[in-house]
Amino acid sequence: MHITRKLAAAALAAATILAASTTSRAETIRVGLPTKTFWPTTVAETAVRQKLFEKEGITAELTIYRSGAEAFEGLAAGAADIILDPPSLVSAGRKKGVMSKIVGNATMGNFGWQLMVPVKSTLEVKDLNGKKVGITAAGSGSDLLALWTAQDKKIEFTRVPVGGGGLVPNLMAGNIDAAVVYSPLSFQILKSGDARTIIDYATAVPPNLTAGWIVLDKFADAKPEVVRKALNALYGAVAFMRSNRDVTIKLIADLYEMPPEIATLEYENTILKLETSGDMSAPNVHDAVQLSLDLAKLGGLKDIVPTDDVISTKFKPVPTK
Repeated sequence: MHITRKLAAAALAAATILAASTTSRAETIRVGLPTKTFWPTTVAETAVRQKLFEKEGITAELTIYRSGAEAFEGLAAGAADIILDPPSLVSAGRKKGVMSKIVGNATMGNFGWQLMVPVKSTLEVKDLNGKKVGITAAGSGSDLLALWTAQDKKIEFTRVPVGGGGLVPNLMAGNIDAAVVYSPLSFQILKSGDARTIIDYATAVPPNLTAGWIVLDKFADAKPEVVRKALNALYGAVAFMRSNRDVTIKLIADLYEMPPEIATLEYENTILKLETSGDMSAPNVHDAVQLSLDLAKLGGLKDIVPTDDVISTKFKPVPTK
């Protein structure tokens, strides 16, 4: 009996050491997020808090940037492994030697994105000719929408990059005449009566792939399983949020320090409209990416590569439960 107990203790110790060793060797995925108060942050935070990355056997480090363009720079510099950005940045990046692809379809519309002016402003879209319009950064999603607006409405204005955190303060201070504002910030300043909407991009712009999860080609080739596991966790988070309304609304309210009614608007108008499968090989995705690039080209972007060079169909997420 004494010997048996010694063997059992030794086996338990060995198992503990092996488990610790396995944990210490767990791959880390560095997730780059375009800005704080934006739905990708909600998705990634949910994946972390529900331990979905851990269930996939990896760990996640979240980094929040000032804009989508800055997040893409982080990817290019090797500071991030996976980011959320529009197809146009991937296309422009490949022209400049930053070889990356979209590996997960995230959203098919500009949900919650609005062109806004202070509530006391008398400006309408046509009046923005020669004015200053705030964006997060050149090449970002807000920049694309500003470019599209100028092209579609046949007007010219100055695009002023102020970072994600600077949109609302600069708009309220009168440093810019209008701003392309993303949700839930757009819902918040609309509800508070501080600003009003002059374009709702969710309905004004044709449905297209507005954003996807992106990795460098060399990372996808070297660590395909890490990419797959990260996508599983991220889409597992989307599935969790859709099934857990109250928990998600509370998380949004807590993360962004906003009232529950604003968090509810974000949940209903953005979170519930996110893509749930992430499958880049789905029949409609290729056309949606092509339309996204076409719209970017109409907006004035010239560095456009073929759609097949922008996407990867190697990864079909299986959402983590």
